[in-house]
Amino acid sequence: MTDSSALIAEAAKKSGLLWLHLPDLPQPRAAWHLWHDGAAYVLTGGEGEQPMPGLPEAERVRVTLRSKDKGGRLISFVAACERVEPGTPLWDEVTPLLAKDRLNAASHEGQTERWAEESYVVRLVPTDEVAEGPGGYGDGYASVRPVPTPATTAGPPPRMIGGRRRKADR
Repeated sequence: MTDSSALIAEAAKKSGLLWLHLPDLPQPRAAWHLWHDGAAYVLTGGEGEQPMPGLPEAERVRVTLRSKDKGGRLISFVAACERVEPGTPLWDEVTPLLAKDRLNAASHEGQTERWAEESYVVRLVPTDEVAEGPGGYGDGYASVRPVPTPATTAGPPPRMIGGRRRKADR
């Protein structure tokens, strides 16, 4: 195991988030993932799942892993992409683990069956090609703007009636 592959494995295990530089998109996209057996597994497509346009068709993609404590880039590398097909032993091994890690799902009941019908699980296997090593906030990674979304906040924060404000709130 090389130094970079050890760093990739350790960073991917500790953080549930990675950044994917997808084809035809102007900026990287954040994606939750599962690190299992030397590869990252990303779920995309389908109702209520993270949109990663172009990932299921991609052969290779650049991946950036961040430091969990500092938030800066630890390493960027190129990963080979392969779709995990439903009904295969790998699908049966990985999807229950993904389902366990899937937060805020509308319904956990029948989740893996729904994924088999309408979603893709993509396996990202690190290659030996390291794009960039450790970096801080000034390298452009931390200045990426979030992807536009129709989601908004519910409204102004609730008013406090009849209570006393804490010293920190004044």
